[in-house]
Amino acid sequence: MEQTELLEKTVNTKTACYHCGDECPDESIKLNEKIFCCNGCKTVFELLDENNLCNYYSIDKNPGATRKYHTKRNYDFLDDHDLKLKLIDFSNDIKTNVTFDIPQMHCSSCIWILENLYNLDNGIISSKVNFLQKKLFITYLEKTTSLKKIVGLLDSIGYEPLLNLEDKKEEKTKSEYKSLYYKIGIAGFCFGNIMLLSFPEYLSINIAQHEELKKIFAVLNIILSLPVFFYSSSDYFISAWKGLRKRIVNIDVPLALGILVLFLRSLIDIAFLNGSGFLDSLAGLIFFLLIGKLFQNKTYETLNFERNYKSYFPIAVTVHKGNRETTIPVEKLVVGERIIVRNNELIPADSILIKGNGNIDYSFVTGEAVPVEKKNGEMIYAGGKQVGGAIEIETIKEVSQSYLTQLWNSKAFKKSSVSEESGITSFSNTISKYFTFGVIVLAIAAGIIWSSNITLAFNAVTAVLIVACPCALALSTPFTLGNTLRIFGKNKLYLKHTHVVEALASIDTIVFDKTGTITENGAANVKFIGKDLSQEEFRFIKSSVRNSTHPLSLAIFNFVQEEKILSSDKYSEQPGKGIEAKFGGTILRIGSKHFVDEQIADENLSTKVYVSINNEALGYFEITNKYREGLSELISNLEKDYGLALLSGDNEGEKENLRKFFGYDNEFHFRQSPHDKLSFVEELQKNGKKVLMFGDGLNDAGALKQSNIGLSISDDTNNFSPACDGILDSKSFNRIKDFIAFSKTSKKIIVASFILSFVYNVIGLSFAFSGTLSPLIAAVLMPVSSISAVVFTTLSVNISAKKKGLL
Repeated sequence: MEQTELLEKTVNTKTACYHCGDECPDESIKLNEKIFCCNGCKTVFELLDENNLCNYYSIDKNPGATRKYHTKRNYDFLDDHDLKLKLIDFSNDIKTNVTFDIPQMHCSSCIWILENLYNLDNGIISSKVNFLQKKLFITYLEKTTSLKKIVGLLDSIGYEPLLNLEDKKEEKTKSEYKSLYYKIGIAGFCFGNIMLLSFPEYLSINIAQHEELKKIFAVLNIILSLPVFFYSSSDYFISAWKGLRKRIVNIDVPLALGILVLFLRSLIDIAFLNGSGFLDSLAGLIFFLLIGKLFQNKTYETLNFERNYKSYFPIAVTVHKGNRETTIPVEKLVVGERIIVRNNELIPADSILIKGNGNIDYSFVTGEAVPVEKKNGEMIYAGGKQVGGAIEIETIKEVSQSYLTQLWNSKAFKKSSVSEESGITSFSNTISKYFTFGVIVLAIAAGIIWSSNITLAFNAVTAVLIVACPCALALSTPFTLGNTLRIFGKNKLYLKHTHVVEALASIDTIVFDKTGTITENGAANVKFIGKDLSQEEFRFIKSSVRNSTHPLSLAIFNFVQEEKILSSDKYSEQPGKGIEAKFGGTILRIGSKHFVDEQIADENLSTKVYVSINNEALGYFEITNKYREGLSELISNLEKDYGLALLSGDNEGEKENLRKFFGYDNEFHFRQSPHDKLSFVEELQKNGKKVLMFGDGLNDAGALKQSNIGLSISDDTNNFSPACDGILDSKSFNRIKDFIAFSKTSKKIIVASFILSFVYNVIGLSFAFSGTLSPLIAAVLMPVSSISAVVFTTLSVNISAKKKGLL
């Protein structure tokens, strides 16, 4: 058994429970010299001890939830298959993913034990915590454990999950503010009464002849200050203590020191120096700190960018209604809707397979790319991708866009080129980290310098500890970049996270894929050259390309007038090559010359899609692309500041047309396979280039992932490459220059905010160090500085966005 320090605290001669910290009525429940308030707490300790998890108690003091009034629950209802389907996120009969709400989660010990559940149940593969949302994400083996066992385990160790059985949307309560309101109320009440009792001091009334009255007032002031010190200011001491236990000197350390110094100095002054102390300043300090904290929380809540950004997952879906197929945004999808999912398209919500051969790739969910076959009537989970011919599914759950975004941000799709601790973000974190040490050193120096005047010394030390605030440094970056994300989202550019904004400001080279990126989907001029095709042959062609999301497939689908769609017996699509589909005894191939028939000779350099049936070459579709509106002006603006390159899997047929847009100074590379595109980006990076890659996420997925920033172009389709850093709606394609410029402006705003914060701290610390700034005024200035930083960055971002036409 691991030896941990016995943490005891005595309240009215009663010992605190080793597990939860509650008072023990006696010492009758003991184990290994540790005392517990009830058998429930003792049982949890035994469970942790048996599995060598007693480090739980060394991370935080009495971290467990009380088990004194807990009654064991029966979770047999979780064995019900239909009920289980409502609760889980994904299952393939081997692994299951489930998300729990854990309201009891409150400290670092909670995180530690919840992320070590695999030591308590060997069927649990992994468990990850989102502390801010109090959510626990678990992946477990179906054959080794069960949902019932896991919920029972969580309950047994004091983390009973909230089970949302009604499929209702979460409703946030305001309970997190209740404690803060109580603390503000008590601090305000005591502050007002201490001031009232201190009026003789304020008015310089001589009450020396009433010494007893002066003592009574002093005692009353001390009594009134106790709940302020021990209750209202407790959050600062708890936060400081937790930080110090983990060897982190956080911003609450100097605040706690300042409050402690002021309290002790007041007690000494009243008890030994016949003075009146500074208890009015202490109560006022804590009252204004708490008011500032409430105002901060309300301000941050109002400006919370994640609510807008993470609630929208920008893909479109094809809905089947009667004989019509229409495209709608994913957020408008409702339960019971029938949708068409083509090759490589994402399953947007939990659904039932209605028609077609399901071959689902769950690598987006599990990281494993082995497709799972599904039959009609079987369930398909959100986040899977269809591999093969188009299928028709019916949704049985609402779209959880936050779940899809969570998958997108999983570690499996992170890339080293976009670091979470780089550049300006790393700088702000470093400054914030060492800022507190500097403040404490300054406070000690002020105390030494003014040691000849004890009153002035205490004022200076307290004011220095309180007025200095690195919050503006720490908050400037996330709020500026987060607000930038929100504005990008309003303009149809959806980025994975804030670090992409910072990386976007640093790019110097832009690479475009051609088809589907600078060309408009479905707007090309198409004609068929070759043998006369029968109605049935056209039907085979249209039914085949319907399964594909490639822009050339969409162009051919729109060109062929045949309305009847056939279901293929077999379908496969090779990126950069073509499609092979089988209809009974007929095998159709459509794609590149080499894919369809090696013997075909190129007569000209136009874009062609060749067709063969049963190995007989029938001809080709000649496609003349229509380029996106505003392309010429966009390229003209970009080439002034960035190196440009164009990659295409087609031949050189469009080269002269492209020269009209790109000129003769930019690079062109044709007949590029997906591997060639990846290699080209790698070569640029070897030469020190910061590459922004635009593609459609089909034949260029590898290049998108390799680039410093990869943006996938969305054109009312369900194309989605998990490795890309963002999705750009094609309607905003001509605004690329504005997006890059705005990301650079955002970095400048962060730097300006740093400068303002530095100026504030220099001026504030100068007055505090000289002893001319009272602790009460310092308490008002500290939250004002962080609030002003947030307001400054928000207003600056919004004003800049309006100037660039983004708002």
